[in-house]
Amino acid sequence: MEDFKKLFDSFARLKVGVIGDVMLDTYMWGSVERISPEAPVPVVSLHKKDYRIGGAGNVALNIQSLGASAFVLSVIGKDEDGDRLERLFAEKNIHTTYLVRSGERITTNKTRIISRNQQMMRLDAEITRDLNGVDATSLIDRVKVFIAKERPDVIVFEDYNKGVLTEGIIHEIISICKKAGILTAADPKRKNFFSYKWVDIFKPNLKEVKEGLNLLLEEVNRNTLGSIHKELAALLHHAISLITLSDKGIFYQKDGQAEIIASHLRNVADVSGAGDTVIAVASLVYVVTKNVRMMAEIANIAGGLVCEEVGTVAINKEKLLQECELLLP
Repeated sequence: MEDFKKLFDSFARLKVGVIGDVMLDTYMWGSVERISPEAPVPVVSLHKKDYRIGGAGNVALNIQSLGASAFVLSVIGKDEDGDRLERLFAEKNIHTTYLVRSGERITTNKTRIISRNQQMMRLDAEITRDLNGVDATSLIDRVKVFIAKERPDVIVFEDYNKGVLTEGIIHEIISICKKAGILTAADPKRKNFFSYKWVDIFKPNLKEVKEGLNLLLEEVNRNTLGSIHKELAALLHHAISLITLSDKGIFYQKDGQAEIIASHLRNVADVSGAGDTVIAVASLVYVVTKNVRMMAEIANIAGGLVCEEVGTVAINKEKLLQECELLLP
């Protein structure tokens, strides 16, 4: 039987870089008692405001929650939201030494207005164009210094299509990692889907795969997913496919080793942020064990656990440990 306690304790010695679109998640909670006299819209009486780490920052938060050291590698604005996000990172002991602050960008802030536990509206403040040359060079330089000084075990690419991960940046950093012998993992979006050539772990969801490969998939089974892995590998030359299948679980393939792992029964409250948790857990488990099946099993449990909570939340290490001991042989 696997010693999960020993495995989870070993995360403490790992250093992980998370590169991608970090953002601020703002939650505004209130109640609706009347309709506005100015327009046929509800008037929300604000009760509280809550700030959380979002986007690629949530991957860093999950990594830190599991006991490893997380470093954010990103570009944010020289603004109040950027200050607030840096403070949130500091509170969670996430390293911001290699974060770039740019006068050319604003910090992405997604504001959700919620009444009676229902989201009524979302306001997005963001710039989604690709980084300019100066900011892109600054980010690559920071990553080089990070690798030289910290010698990380893995770098995770978390793409939210907000312009930080350009094709050039992705290629350059994967190439640097390959030369330095650092594991890479990617959670892609459609825009740069085929830019992650030679990455070690490629973790799209099924919808992204279908869009990326232009597939009309009637049946999802091991054979069809095996064919998808083959098609992806021909284009990306990656080592491992890890495809999340929503309520059907997770599929993994490395060389000839492939399997669909069914999801465990959950009371799903909110699926947001589950992908961040899956890539964080998968990266750590694979770095330590090099066991692709165990990586998929534990990541699958973790993704299900965070879906039981409302809003974006990081995985609870103790709860995940208990579930692994309960559900895995």
